[in-house]
Amino acid sequence: MMSASWDGSNDPGSQSDDSFLFERLHVEPIYDAFVCPLTKQVMRDPVTLETGQTFERKAIEKWFKECRESGRKLVCPLTLRELKSTELNPSMALRNTIEEWTARNEAAQLDMARRSLNTGSPEKETLQALRYVQYICQRSQSNKHVVRNAGLIPMIVDMLKSSSRKVRCRALETLRVVVEGDDENKELLAEGDTVRTVVKFLSHELSKEREEAVSLLYELSKSETLCEKIGSINGSILILVGMTSSNSEDLSTVEKADKTLENLEKYENNVRQMAENGRLQPLLTHLLEGPPETKLSMAGILGELVLDNDVKVFVARTVGSSLISIMKSGNMQSREAALKALNQISSCEPSAKVLLEAGILSPLVNDLFAVGPHLLPTRLKEVSATILASVVNSGEDFDSIPLGPDHQTLVSEDIIHKLLHLISNTGPAIECKLLQVLVGLASSPTTVLSLVAAIKSSGATISLVQFIEAPQKDLRLASIKLLQNLSPHMGQELADALRGSVGQLSSLVKVISENIGITEEQAAAVGLLADLPERDLGLTRQLLDEGAFLMAISKVIAIRQGEIRGTRFVTPFLEGLMKIVARITYVLADEPDAVALCRDQNLTALFIELLQTNGLDNVQMVSATALENLSLESKSLTKLPEVPEPAFCASFFSCFSKPPIVTGLCRIHRGKCSLKETFCLYEGQAVLKLVALLDHTNVNVVEASLAALCTLIDDGVDIEQGVLVLCDAEGVKPIIGVLLEKRTENLRRRAVWAVERLLRTDDIAYEVSGDQNVSTALVDAFQHGDYRTRQIAERALKHVDKIPNFSGIFPNM
Repeated sequence: MMSASWDGSNDPGSQSDDSFLFERLHVEPIYDAFVCPLTKQVMRDPVTLETGQTFERKAIEKWFKECRESGRKLVCPLTLRELKSTELNPSMALRNTIEEWTARNEAAQLDMARRSLNTGSPEKETLQALRYVQYICQRSQSNKHVVRNAGLIPMIVDMLKSSSRKVRCRALETLRVVVEGDDENKELLAEGDTVRTVVKFLSHELSKEREEAVSLLYELSKSETLCEKIGSINGSILILVGMTSSNSEDLSTVEKADKTLENLEKYENNVRQMAENGRLQPLLTHLLEGPPETKLSMAGILGELVLDNDVKVFVARTVGSSLISIMKSGNMQSREAALKALNQISSCEPSAKVLLEAGILSPLVNDLFAVGPHLLPTRLKEVSATILASVVNSGEDFDSIPLGPDHQTLVSEDIIHKLLHLISNTGPAIECKLLQVLVGLASSPTTVLSLVAAIKSSGATISLVQFIEAPQKDLRLASIKLLQNLSPHMGQELADALRGSVGQLSSLVKVISENIGITEEQAAAVGLLADLPERDLGLTRQLLDEGAFLMAISKVIAIRQGEIRGTRFVTPFLEGLMKIVARITYVLADEPDAVALCRDQNLTALFIELLQTNGLDNVQMVSATALENLSLESKSLTKLPEVPEPAFCASFFSCFSKPPIVTGLCRIHRGKCSLKETFCLYEGQAVLKLVALLDHTNVNVVEASLAALCTLIDDGVDIEQGVLVLCDAEGVKPIIGVLLEKRTENLRRRAVWAVERLLRTDDIAYEVSGDQNVSTALVDAFQHGDYRTRQIAERALKHVDKIPNFSGIFPNM
């Protein structure tokens, strides 16, 4: 007989293919004396009882234990004779004989296994040979040396190239058993490309080979000398990291992949690869707990990574304070690494807020303003300025965050003056970042006024405006965005700075006119011009000379016709263009060229069309306001009819005279009107569209629309006909509705004025007099409005007989 271990019959983990009986030539038979009567297996530590029977030591000790626990007498398992003594006498001679027999058999069987470990052997023989190698290695640690000395390890490695999946899988399993706890075998296995081959098996999705390959790599990773080699194989760490986060992997496989990575953390390059592939915790742990040189290295790696925003927040919370400490107190090399890492993780709003809470603001500002031995080189000042820009643009309230012991803040006048001085005395890269800092401060309603005051007191407006002509696009964009944010608060100062022959205004117009879609820079440039004082005649004249209005009109038309496709900047770009175009309507009385432009481009029709751009409230509001300005000018542009001189007889005899009949006159302006030439809203059929906007949800749109309608009943036109036009457009009720809503004081003032004009018509006054709500609204305006509103409300109340009219009693009043 041959050892049962060869065919795997005593191995519960063996597979069906192991039942094949391998050729057993030259293998000595097993003797009955070698076999334990209890275990039926060859003994390793034979002992003899007083009865002369021999057993495996562990087996007979287990028998004695069971007898005691069950209360039975201690007897010999074979003879059943009661034992007087449980003394176990080692059978040294038998043991030595068994060991010699085992060695001869194992040597013979290993020789047979060697012959089976080649690609030409049948699959079953190869599988059994591999199983036998596992058996002898598990039987004794010393047998692993035997396997190595027999040259079996390279042969097993060759089996990884087998065309049989079963053989490849068994080979991986066998290699794991062979190298367990044996560093020499691990070193031998790692020679050549074997580890690379094992890594390739990791890419076999959800297969037994994948599981065995992970188990083998885990065992190899226990050797520090192999950790570097495993990590150096392209893709190894990436695949392992992916396995640890997989929901479809076997839990034990995930656990082994995770433990393998833990072993690989011993080498910094492996930590770098893990971080690059999303496993950041090892890097962060080294950064927090490692020695100074390790912290420096980890910070350097962190500064080079590309991280998702969620990861940046996690990193900021984990190591933000440590990095800030290094930035404040480390040597220059450490400060550089910390700054670059902070720059990486501060570039999203949530992580920037975390760093603010960790106290990053003061050391950043100190780095920028420092002089003497702690002076940062320019390249690091640029990094500091970049981080500061990211932090400031996080939206926090910087007028409440103290800087230093003097209770200064980032918007204190002295700090802003220093920032402005730096902007004027550094290179374009730092200038750009510092301008972005000011952009952030100018974007917040809590800090913009302090910033404006500091800029005015420093006299830096001209300097800031000059950056509009910078050749660097980023620098130019930052300056335009800053000026755009400042323009609502210092529009006249900016207009004064832009006017003249220096060229900044031309540069803005050039930026807007570029045909490259709609960029952020174009949207900012349009926004800047749009917010400048619209009644600045000098600026408007210069814009006319620059061709800015014609360019803006063409852009508006292109957007309306779909020639310029929508981007995320299309709405602010269109709104800004409309404000620029509308500027021309504020100077009609003083600038003949403005009137000519409005006529040539038929701007009144364009504004009427844009009243119906639903969803773009600012466009509707600007269009209505522009129509108000145009309509106010209609009175002076309308050509009154020429009445012919009466005939000779008619001048002496009235019976011969007949009033001349002039046809085609405007009901409102009593002359020759047209939409294009005189900007007449009635002729342009704009009344219905303006009335429709009176129920708009945006109060600014309502106010602008009502103001445009009021030009039809203003002084200098036929008010009675204007009221009739509003009646025809069913506009009386909506106007009264605006009065009743009391949405804002300005709107109430405008509505009271319009209602008073409407009530001059007896039919309307009669109908309204019965509406108590209107009377109440007028009384409220009479009691609580400003002086002018109270006067108008009083006249309106007289029209509906709510206040006596004493003009008939006191005609001189």
